[in-house]
Amino acid sequence: MTPLVKKLVAQIGALLEALQRANSEIGQLRDEIAVLKGEKARPKFKPSKMDESTDKTDAPGDSASSKQGDKVKRAGSAKRSKTAQLQIHEERVIAPEFLPLGARFKGYRDVVVQGLVIKAHNIRYRLQTWRTAEGAYLSGQLPASVQGHHFDPQLRSFVLHQYNHCHVTQPLLLEQLRQWGIDISAGQIDALLSADKELFHDEKDAILVAGLQASRAVTVDDSGARHQGKNGYVLHIGNELFGWFGSTGSKSRVNFLEQLHAGAITTQVNEEALAYMQAQGLSAALREQLGQASKQLPDTSRTLQDWHEHLSSLQITDARHVRIATEGALLGSLLDKGFNPELAIVSDGAGQFAVGLHALCWVHAERLIHKLIPINDAQRQAVARVRGQLWDFYADLKAYKRQPSAEKVAPLQARFDALFTQSTDYYTLDDLLLRLHRRKDELLLVLKRPEIPLHTNGSETDIRDFVKKRKISGGTRSDLGRQCRDTFASLKKTCRKLGISFWSYLLDRVSLSNTIPPLPTLIRNAAIAGALP
Repeated sequence: MTPLVKKLVAQIGALLEALQRANSEIGQLRDEIAVLKGEKARPKFKPSKMDESTDKTDAPGDSASSKQGDKVKRAGSAKRSKTAQLQIHEERVIAPEFLPLGARFKGYRDVVVQGLVIKAHNIRYRLQTWRTAEGAYLSGQLPASVQGHHFDPQLRSFVLHQYNHCHVTQPLLLEQLRQWGIDISAGQIDALLSADKELFHDEKDAILVAGLQASRAVTVDDSGARHQGKNGYVLHIGNELFGWFGSTGSKSRVNFLEQLHAGAITTQVNEEALAYMQAQGLSAALREQLGQASKQLPDTSRTLQDWHEHLSSLQITDARHVRIATEGALLGSLLDKGFNPELAIVSDGAGQFAVGLHALCWVHAERLIHKLIPINDAQRQAVARVRGQLWDFYADLKAYKRQPSAEKVAPLQARFDALFTQSTDYYTLDDLLLRLHRRKDELLLVLKRPEIPLHTNGSETDIRDFVKKRKISGGTRSDLGRQCRDTFASLKKTCRKLGISFWSYLLDRVSLSNTIPPLPTLIRNAAIAGALP
């Protein structure tokens, strides 16, 4: 096949793929129209099972089931008393309806029936008022948990739990509480959900600080999140012991670095900032100008607004120069605050996450190949063959993570090169493999850091709950509402990962009991115990 023919075949293949993608988009739009009309959409394909299908050997204790004969028994389903651990709140003794003469009592046969008491419970606090001999007045004081409130901690916690955990909308909450005899208005429910939540917001910000400081690796992802009728984005950062959400109107690298500050956003031009600017291609003259300006000021840490005014004063107004300088200054301030430069950030390959020590998700890499649209049998066979090779290699990487060895590194690197530089006569596939090969360091970071995850499944799972709430409630209308949505999503997800009941956490904080330690403290304790990845 001559070079000209190869070029024409490649162009035809590219055009056919573009046509297939256009048809796919048309199908998606038709599905949306069908849903709006109340009709059913087309069935969707299942996601990639590469991660579950590549466990060549299970690590000890990893098996989800145990075999008994020919039956497979689900873990945790062993025989046990279903009611032995239940707290008994009430006992009722029931005698037979008829006792014949001579019958003898032989004890009880206990039957435990679980129930739930749902009813209004109103308390009238009568604060005694006394007058002393000197004419001063003394009065009883309300419990701290109800001061300034017309609803007790149980009811306030219930509202927060129903809305943020169970995704019950405000109108349904209003109807539900009124049916139970609670005299409450829509405005009061809104206030219970968003007003006076500073303690929760502070703990949410502290979660990210503790998680970033204690972790060796985190996964990140983002999704859509409408606000005030405009498209926006939500960022997720987390790992096995914490999950953190932050919504903004952008998903740029500047925004990502701002979110990593987890609080006051500051900028600083230091050696790390200048090194980043150099790596991003900022000219030596501009770097020299920024470096000299930072040395002339005793306080080089600025707020974001002060930073932009500073750039204007230096006549740095080109959009690209401003972006690179801002990214560098934000990163420099982060590192000055103690951000761990060895923290591995695992992402799906989106450019805004390529900060510091960056690793790529293997599941997303395989998904790029899976999304190709071959136009003939030869191309379909090539895609199937490469995907099979990729799955085998991924399985060996998982085995390496379980038992790292320096002797395995070179063979794995050689296999990676062979896999991603092969020629398949499918131009689009070959081009994709070469693009992935150029990101070898990010895909094979696990060979240097076996503790980091190979995928971002954790972030995708965490953010799915956020997406579900978005589908139910739509977007937010106020900045306070958006802040509360992010805060309680973060607290809920972190509680779940730490094994804490979200209901117990809410009731503990609202009632001011504070018997549950701060979540950042629990994250740090888990890191010390070696529970973090």
